[in-house]
Amino acid sequence: IRNISTQTTNITYKLDDGTGTVEVKQWIDSEASTMDLGGGGSKNSSGLVEDGWARVWGRLKAFNNRRHVGAHVIRPVADKMEITYHLLEATYVHLYFTRGPLEPSAGKGANGGQMDGQFGGDGGEMGMGGARGMPSVSPNARRVLQCLKETPQNNEGLNVQHVAASLRMPMTEVMKAGDELLTQSLIFTTVDDSTWAVLDL
Repeated sequence: IRNISTQTTNITYKLDDGTGTVEVKQWIDSEASTMDLGGGGSKNSSGLVEDGWARVWGRLKAFNNRRHVGAHVIRPVADKMEITYHLLEATYVHLYFTRGPLEPSAGKGANGGQMDGQFGGDGGEMGMGGARGMPSVSPNARRVLQCLKETPQNNEGLNVQHVAASLRMPMTEVMKAGDELLTQSLIFTTVDDSTWAVLDL
């Protein structure tokens, strides 16, 4: 984090990951700001400080011909191995888009075994954009996530009722699966607590 600028509506972080710099904007909830961010304590309350390391999940946006990242989640890096992982992930994504995906036969190891993932020892598949494999979640959570990924939608995501109708699952099971996915930071709420969208990692 090269710089932190706190304003009334957002906090802007200038980040440098070794490949370039970008501004990351995190919008402040007015109710939360009066309770949690009072007294100008926004830098310390989140644990994010200048010259520290942070991990960000969000969407690339443009305003007045300037690009920035709209952050959904931003948190300090606790384990320094995340920095090494990021550099490997950036290399993987660069090679994916410049040379194309790995050929199925190219993933064979010296012992003839198939390499199931680029950086995951548990066979977690690295998809487009370097997303990590699915963490251990219930089968219902997997179905809900798949529905959210594959169903056409606008930028507001999908309502729980729509997901339940599409999957023919009881609402209670969909809500339970959604809570599981929210806890794993695989999805996030949009217009209300019952409307979800997939968090692009």
